[in-house]
Amino acid sequence: MQDNLNSVAPVSGLDVEARSAFIWRTYAHVVGAILAFAGISAYLMSSGISARLFPVLTAQWLLTLGAFMLVSWGASHMAHRLESKPAQYAGFAVLVFAEALIFSPVLLIAYAMNPAIIESAAGVTVLGSVGLIAVAMITRKDFSFLRGILVWGGILALVGIVSAVIFGFQLGTWFSLGMIGFAGAAVLYDTSNILHHYPQDKYVAAAMGLFASIALMFWYILQFFMSRD
Repeated sequence: MQDNLNSVAPVSGLDVEARSAFIWRTYAHVVGAILAFAGISAYLMSSGISARLFPVLTAQWLLTLGAFMLVSWGASHMAHRLESKPAQYAGFAVLVFAEALIFSPVLLIAYAMNPAIIESAAGVTVLGSVGLIAVAMITRKDFSFLRGILVWGGILALVGIVSAVIFGFQLGTWFSLGMIGFAGAAVLYDTSNILHHYPQDKYVAAAMGLFASIALMFWYILQFFMSRD
């Protein structure tokens, strides 16, 4: 999810060809990031790195959840403010690697429980994301009004995580369901921004925002399936 976009003329004001090129570049980068994430995660799991990370990340599991959200927001925020393409790509690479690093121990646990959990969570994430993207693209509605809801929702989620750490209670299945809804709103918001608000040269930043939201959705859908197994 991105912060307010800058004042440069958005791609929505350009001709059809320029808009189409921007959208295709953005989604090509999102798909590339997802494939890179899958490849890095598979390597971390097969090499044994995930197993070594497992006790470190699970020792403070709720703090790991908070770190996951902060990494997503921080990398997207940084990339949007970087002007040069190499710097934007560097920020994107950091985001993808950090997401894979945090995800891989959880994927290892899910695979040990039942390999079908990962497939099911990935399938639901893909279907949900495609459906939300389709809604934004077909309706052409500007969902920028969701920004305030997402900001406050994110703050409340972090407060919930910190409270759970301090007072020692479990967040539970309802928290995961709420965060799935939150991530879905973020996907809708990011897609709307791609269509309406990003300048033509910010397709890397646009892809980062959408990838981070899809990863957040996958994380909590995976948590939900694991809690039900």
